[in-house]
Amino acid sequence: MNVEDATIQVLPTGTVNQIAAGEVVERPASVVKELVENAVDAGAGLVRVEVTSDRRQVTIVRVVDDGVGMGRADAVLAFKEHATSKIREIEDLDRLHTLGFRGEALASIASVAEVTIVTKPRDRGVLAGTRVQVRGGGEPEVSEVGAPDGTSVEVKDLFFNTPARRKFLKTLHTELAHIHGVVEKTALAHPEVAFRLLHNGRERIATYAADDLRETAGALFGTDLTRALVQVGGGNRFVRVGGFVARPSHTRADQYQIFLSVDGRPVYSTGLVRAIKEGYGTLLPANRFPVVFLALTTEEGLVDANVHPTKRQVRFTHEREVYEAVTGAVRAALHGEDLLAGEQEAERVTPAPHAPAPLPSRIPTSVPAPAVPRPGVGESLAHYAKSDRRLRQTQLPLAGAERNRLPEVTVLGQVDATYIVGSTGGRTLVLIDQHAAHERILYEQVLAKQAGGPKTQELIVPVLITFSPTEVELAREALPTLAEEGFVVEEFGPSTFAVNAIPVVLGKLEEPEVVRDLVSALVREAPSDPVGRREAITRRVACRGAIKGGDPLTHEQMQRLVEQLAHTENPYTCPHGRPTVILFSPDEMAAMFRRT
Repeated sequence: MNVEDATIQVLPTGTVNQIAAGEVVERPASVVKELVENAVDAGAGLVRVEVTSDRRQVTIVRVVDDGVGMGRADAVLAFKEHATSKIREIEDLDRLHTLGFRGEALASIASVAEVTIVTKPRDRGVLAGTRVQVRGGGEPEVSEVGAPDGTSVEVKDLFFNTPARRKFLKTLHTELAHIHGVVEKTALAHPEVAFRLLHNGRERIATYAADDLRETAGALFGTDLTRALVQVGGGNRFVRVGGFVARPSHTRADQYQIFLSVDGRPVYSTGLVRAIKEGYGTLLPANRFPVVFLALTTEEGLVDANVHPTKRQVRFTHEREVYEAVTGAVRAALHGEDLLAGEQEAERVTPAPHAPAPLPSRIPTSVPAPAVPRPGVGESLAHYAKSDRRLRQTQLPLAGAERNRLPEVTVLGQVDATYIVGSTGGRTLVLIDQHAAHERILYEQVLAKQAGGPKTQELIVPVLITFSPTEVELAREALPTLAEEGFVVEEFGPSTFAVNAIPVVLGKLEEPEVVRDLVSALVREAPSDPVGRREAITRRVACRGAIKGGDPLTHEQMQRLVEQLAHTENPYTCPHGRPTVILFSPDEMAAMFRRT
């Protein structure tokens, strides 16, 4: 066979590296992640991330560390694909102690950018350092240079030779937020290392080397949060679980403040999140998520970190036992704690952390759930008053709606403080999801009020929101968008924003936590197009303002809710498409009891 006639060709090395870069390097934050991981692997005590940008995009990323450094030969080999000092054979993947191991990151980055390394080995008596520069996967330029111990890597002109990838980068604030997120997660996974993040010379993140994860969390998220943290310690023969979880009084609308690491590697795992929520049990509302900082240390060979190019996903060989250990550790930590301590109680501080006692070879993971007291009379009255305030956000009748969307429903009672039970004419059984029903009512009311354009109403007391460093960048970008929709938000400090006014469509909103959740969610998730943004805001308003599952209602409140639902245009589904009303005819009930 004549090779020249073949249609299958072996790709050049440069092309291979550029394709591989698409898996490893998606954006500037990917560069920061790979370089920061290399710095941690090099034994750095301080990692300094310097980001330079113009008004539109990140132009330079520089990561400086005081780690072991490299000699001249290693500095040149570092740019070769699949050249690594961290593994020698395939079996080494089962006993990894480093964040990086494939040896492809630096070669991939250098194929789509200009990369300059300046490095000098520590404690080897070497007088001069080495400078290596590679652009677009070309031949390295090597020279001697004066340098401190450690390594500095500068990356500029990212994607200069792959403009299609540069085109898909987001706004500057979004890209900066991703960079902040990388530094946050790595700092929480390695509190023993100090981190600095600077943007155009201004310090944005500063953590200090500490033995206590609480100190790093406080540096990133503020002391108000750290006062609500409870120490976690436990595990079994497969895994040790350590870190902190927040009391149930500190919850979030989504999972964005659940920080997990496995063997020092920041990861995300739906299974671990589910195990954490099971540990909270009934202490956590079904539609809320806790604030969590957990570090898992596993037995050798238990974790496969080679699942995905980003190495953010891991696979456990004893998955069930790991999840049981996490659930048991969280449950045990919360058991017996003063769970009524709120964020206003500045004087009540969690006791100083202490080292957990040595674990036996196998510790029980089935820990009794803490008893949850039933609400007393005073608490019930407070719940009813809260429900009444939320029901007053909607008025009757809704403009343009007719009173024939639902059959006449007689309310009989409430089940599990979540479902309204009623009947139509004494024959058909009716079940109504109270949260979904009120969500539909609020959604249609907001749509009706939006017809006249966004209008604002000032809050008597501004609502203060403290953002993480990642969210601060997103908030700065979102301020004009929020203003267009009727939110008046301004910076109140280095990481604090004040909500001074909200859209009129929010109605008689009296709960600061609802405003805080709503603005935080919109900062993180608001679509860029006006139509999608308005729809997102409308749904968020409806969801946050509606009464919740678990809220007790009086008979009069239930009847009022059913009447309001009957006046909507589409009473049978919530804005997310879930059913609000389920009807059981006499024939269906007879079939359930096998009477037919």
